[in-house]
Amino acid sequence: MFSERVIALLAPGQGSQAPGMLTPWLDVEGARERVEAWSQTTGLDLVRLGTTAEAEEIKDTAITQPLVVALALLAFEELRRRVELPSDTVVAGHSVGELAAAAVAGALSCDDAVALAAVRGAEMAAACALTPTGMAAVLGGEQDEVLARLAELGLVGANRNGAGQIVAAGPLAALDELAEQPPERAKVRKLQVAGAFHTEYMAPAQEALRARAEGVVVKDPVLPLLSNADGAVLTDGDEVLRRLVSQVTRPVRWDSCQAAMAARGVTAVVELPPAGTLTGLAKRELKGTPAVAMKTPEHVDQVVELISANRTEADA
Repeated sequence: MFSERVIALLAPGQGSQAPGMLTPWLDVEGARERVEAWSQTTGLDLVRLGTTAEAEEIKDTAITQPLVVALALLAFEELRRRVELPSDTVVAGHSVGELAAAAVAGALSCDDAVALAAVRGAEMAAACALTPTGMAAVLGGEQDEVLARLAELGLVGANRNGAGQIVAAGPLAALDELAEQPPERAKVRKLQVAGAFHTEYMAPAQEALRARAEGVVVKDPVLPLLSNADGAVLTDGDEVLRRLVSQVTRPVRWDSCQAAMAARGVTAVVELPPAGTLTGLAKRELKGTPAVAMKTPEHVDQVVELISANRTEADA
């Protein structure tokens, strides 16, 4: 039995980044020191990259992934300082955002999540350089027909985001053919990414991440953590880590995560920064569910009020 008021706390993935996205968060007490420490861990100047770097620089996979995870966790730490999350808060992260989600749920430390994101990003960038591959969003069409067309071309449905959106991944020539002859009633939009994420083309990155993850201390999640693989709730820390590693070559089933949120009776959605993408999907799939995109520290106030109001209603 779930409570009448359930909040979902979501962490976005690559593609959500924007120039200057870290700037407003550095005004939070202790934030600059936190990010500087993560910069030492990752070997990247995350302060500069999150404040003054141009869009072209931060779209590099090796930079984007640790930067996005660091920002999400910086905001989470401020939220946690301000308010206690209800024990039934549902947590999920899209792609690399699942590392941030694992930290939010208590399975990983924030430091380890950022460090793993840096390894993941660097190794995926290296894997992309081995074979020319890419990704394209397929919008609309009948799902079975879309998946059949992808299989026919030797492509993989790497992301199923719901709302009639499947992201195809694989060889560039096959993506060109998909764009020229899309499935019936579907449109194809090529994505500006380095390669075919969440496919077997990322196998070298998966092995490198597995080797790095062997030294990580994991705990059982203290909040319900939804898996990208199938939307299942993970309760075992070792299983969380295994799935975080295998996720590099497996499709992201965000549609399953959203179905799980609906099944658990989620009544409000909060997206950690860089926010906007996942709240947009939630508005289409979880219709009528209030959603807050935490883009700046001012939005933390809204989330604190939301959690406090839910707790007051639950106690009434």
